[in-house]
Amino acid sequence: MSQTYLSSEEKRAIFKEYGGSEDNPGSVVAQVAVLTKRINHLSNHLKTHKKDHVTRRSLLKMVGRRKRLLAYIKRKDIMKYRNLIATLGLRK
Repeated sequence: MSQTYLSSEEKRAIFKEYGGSEDNPGSVVAQVAVLTKRINHLSNHLKTHKKDHVTRRSLLKMVGRRKRLLAYIKRKDIMKYRNLIATLGLRK
């Protein structure tokens, strides 16, 4: 799958905003932010291409991965979790 919708400059900006620096892509918070951006993009794609089941499956995998990462953040630091949810505009 092509990732042209999320350029490396955009990823670096997300890493800088959520991960602390551009060189910290492994930060759990930054990973959640990138996944959220990709999930929003695929959700919009699936609104127009309803029969694209391969993309639907990958979207569900990403949602599950983000859910596990958010559960990890919630276990480790509840205040960081609440701030992240508010910042990204996720429900909960």
